[in-house]
Amino acid sequence: MTSSVTTPSPTTPTDVITLDGSFPGSREVLGGKAYSVNRMQAMGLPVPPAFALPTHVCGVYHSNAGALPEPIWQSVLEHLRRLETETGRTFGSGPSPLLVSVRSGAAQSMPGMMDTVLNLGLTPELCDALAEETGDREWADDTWQRFRHSYATIVVGDATAEPPHDPFEQLRAAIGAVFDSWTNDRVKAYRARHNLGTGAGTAVTVQAMVFGNRDDRSGTGVMFSRNPATGENLLYGEWLTRAQGEDVVSGEKTPASLTAVSEVLPDIYPQLEQVASVLEQEHRDLVDIEFTVESGRLYVLQCRAGKRSARAAVRIAVDLVRENIIDRTEAVIRISADQAAALVENHGVHAHHPVLATGVGAGPGTAVGQAVGDIDEARTLADAGTPVVLVRPSTAPDDVPAMFESVAVVTELGGSTSHAALVCREIGLPCVVGAGLGAMAKLVGRTVTVDGVSGTVYDGDALNAHGGEPDEYLGELLDYLPDPIPADHVLAPLAAAYRDRD
Repeated sequence: MTSSVTTPSPTTPTDVITLDGSFPGSREVLGGKAYSVNRMQAMGLPVPPAFALPTHVCGVYHSNAGALPEPIWQSVLEHLRRLETETGRTFGSGPSPLLVSVRSGAAQSMPGMMDTVLNLGLTPELCDALAEETGDREWADDTWQRFRHSYATIVVGDATAEPPHDPFEQLRAAIGAVFDSWTNDRVKAYRARHNLGTGAGTAVTVQAMVFGNRDDRSGTGVMFSRNPATGENLLYGEWLTRAQGEDVVSGEKTPASLTAVSEVLPDIYPQLEQVASVLEQEHRDLVDIEFTVESGRLYVLQCRAGKRSARAAVRIAVDLVRENIIDRTEAVIRISADQAAALVENHGVHAHHPVLATGVGAGPGTAVGQAVGDIDEARTLADAGTPVVLVRPSTAPDDVPAMFESVAVVTELGGSTSHAALVCREIGLPCVVGAGLGAMAKLVGRTVTVDGVSGTVYDGDALNAHGGEPDEYLGELLDYLPDPIPADHVLAPLAAAYRDRD
């Protein structure tokens, strides 16, 4: 297989691709993240420069005994020089070192399942160069410590390890680590849960870093063009000042509402509204957008179709029909079998039960189970048939197999765009995030009811067996179905349940 840095024809596979908007590759070729970067570049949005090793290189890497072939590595170096030219910075040397992120990205969106390394390219000497260049030792040291932790835990798998002194060695190892993450247990569990098969592999995106931890006019966030829990047509999301993307999605910190941006950076918020509108029109759907602001300048890092609750899926589909963006047939197709099942099983709660904890409702729905704080114990109990509510300080990707076997999830920290919220919303799992420090101690060992709509955790079994009332959007969606409804139609059980409640 040959390497090339020229713009390929659509039928010629390339091992390393410049993401400047000119490459005509699909999600299957580029992976979701690189496809998104490439498309946003073509649209003229403010995206940091990047290149990608497409999905087929993952297979090449694994068939080559877990090593990147030398011709591909040389092509990586050529593309790295392009990033240097575009940024005016130099990888591996001062006085203006170039730092990069190394990100995963399969054809299908799998939030948090594979690995990403940020701030790559630093050494103690280059940290000094960064501090001298900017006059900000505190920021340089924070960025160095973030990279040390990221590299040690993701690439080496040992939190005490130090990154190599050679930034090029760091980069080659990090690319390998991302390809290796394609075969980890959480990816296997996720793909099995969503019937995605084995897949072609992950792409790797190498992108110039922008720094949300730079100063008080910097930060990072995730926004949705509509509310992913309710479907309401309002910009929705979360924001952390002086932070990087992993701080938001990890759930280890509880972010502020996206509206906080309008208070601290009033010139940025209208730009976010415009970006969300443009990208929703492009996707014709709810979009999930990752962004960073560095010293008052907005950068867009990724866009994908947003994960949503079952009820939000219904409202969004109906609203898009009303807005003449999609037709009725497409609206019906957009409701999955899992979402339909979640709507059939929808329950209300008896509010007179004692409240044990409150937070943000992030995975709408309700469920009753035994609160368990240990992921191994949770899987053991679930395997034995016990309904389990997984309670954690925050969830990490390694918790995913246990989450899939639980009936609900509660976290002490994090917000509605954290890893826990994204996963639970997608699979229809009731979830409460940001329930506060000490929530685990209050809940573990008890039978609890988790209400992911209100963000409340009740003591005991508080379910209302009669269920909740269907809303106007569900009724309108069901009116889009043919009459009579074929017995094997994915929404037939939902339509029957709706009639029974009516």
